[in-house]
Amino acid sequence: MESYLDLKFPEIPMINAEETPDWVYSARREMQEIVPGLFLGPYAAAMKCKLQVLLDHGITHIVCIRQDIEAQFIKPNFPENFEYLVLNVADSTSENIIAHFPKVKEFIDKCSLFGGKTLVHGNAGMSRSAALVIAYIMETFGLSFKDAVRYVQQKRFCISPNEGFMRQLAEYEPIFTARLQIPLQDRPQTSGMKRTHEDVDCEMTEQR
Repeated sequence: MESYLDLKFPEIPMINAEETPDWVYSARREMQEIVPGLFLGPYAAAMKCKLQVLLDHGITHIVCIRQDIEAQFIKPNFPENFEYLVLNVADSTSENIIAHFPKVKEFIDKCSLFGGKTLVHGNAGMSRSAALVIAYIMETFGLSFKDAVRYVQQKRFCISPNEGFMRQLAEYEPIFTARLQIPLQDRPQTSGMKRTHEDVDCEMTEQR
């Protein structure tokens, strides 16, 4: 069976330092393109006054991340213009964010398949949304946790997933790499559940 290192991933776009503008504080309120077709930003980038900006950037899909108490001021403002995935996620170190990784990847991949572009936003675009984008970059391009964090941060300097999310992202690396070595038809359905190190160890033991 081929190893994780033997698996073929699309090549992630190289970052040209000369083309990357110096980060300015005001950029925190804007969205940035992390890889072609995938943007990360704050809710300020998806407010009602930003419709034309979103259209000008070719956005077709939006992942809106909020918790129940934020629903009054973080909302899908343009359901007639964009396809939305709305997630109930608290910016808490105890929140199970791994449970949302598969559905976010599926949503973004389907968007890309039809030539669309996705914006992922939470409130500030720094913790929850950043963690979801980092997980997507890891699994899509085969990057390690540390390399994915470094890559996303070079595009949106202000990202700062909370400690719990960072821990889960580190845990996710062996989870998705182990799953990729299982034939597609035999892969478990992971949407909505959190995998543990014990689960991964069991899978890897069975493959030896």
